[in-house]
Amino acid sequence: MTLQRSDFRFFHCLRVRWAEVDMQHIVFNAHYLMYLDTAMGDYWRALAMPYQESMLLLGGDMYVKKATLEYHASARYDDMLHVGLRCARVGNSSMVFEGGIFCGDVLLVSGELLYVFADPVSQTSRPVPEALRQAFAKQSAGQVLVQTAIGDWQTWGERITPLRRTVFVDEQAISEQLVWDEADAGADHAVVVNALGQVVASGRLLVQVPGVARVGRMATHKVLRGAGLGLRVLRALVQAAKERGDSEVMLHAQCSAEGFYAGEGFRARGPVFVEAGIPHQEMVLLLD
Repeated sequence: MTLQRSDFRFFHCLRVRWAEVDMQHIVFNAHYLMYLDTAMGDYWRALAMPYQESMLLLGGDMYVKKATLEYHASARYDDMLHVGLRCARVGNSSMVFEGGIFCGDVLLVSGELLYVFADPVSQTSRPVPEALRQAFAKQSAGQVLVQTAIGDWQTWGERITPLRRTVFVDEQAISEQLVWDEADAGADHAVVVNALGQVVASGRLLVQVPGVARVGRMATHKVLRGAGLGLRVLRALVQAAKERGDSEVMLHAQCSAEGFYAGEGFRARGPVFVEAGIPHQEMVLLLD
């Protein structure tokens, strides 16, 4: 059966680089396997699963057992390619992924990747964890792979803490004393949780003054940014402010994220200032 674009829900897009073209002025055959492997990294982002952390939680890792490619046509320099991937079968310890590399609607290369889930130390096979099976099944069915929830610090604090530490302390070099404070205990916390129960995005909602809500501590896992997870958190917090009757939501946005908040209707108020060593802009959203 010849693969069609409609056979895939997930695609990774890339443009052919000059270094990937051979003396025949077409893509060197080995690069197509690299294209599929590159797409696999994006596939994990589509699952909202940071690969290394996910494998650690699952107690194993995925190893390629076999890779097969079938060539139908050639890609050339500067072509825009769409690499489709789908999980075709899951066995006891193995997983088969089918891939199709398209230029427009033309299938250039089809492939099959056989992975084995195994112990990373002994590299002996292990059963594919049920959570991973369910994630593959949901992706194939086009179902939502993350859940958004709001709760208190007692419920979510333990799972929010690693994300905050990674984003604010490790990545942005903010002092730990500025990342956690007593306000967490009384705040509403919005989280996005992946199929493994890992918090991959979070934020909190405080009362600035009566009738004015304050959003803060917005964080999204680095490898998952751009996937709309932070947007889920922000919208959940704004909705919570509406439901408790607030008339305004304000926040201190890092200047690099000003466009993100502006896209949701927040407007700048006052001059830029420095907070925790990082330029910030106060922004406000008036609620209906």
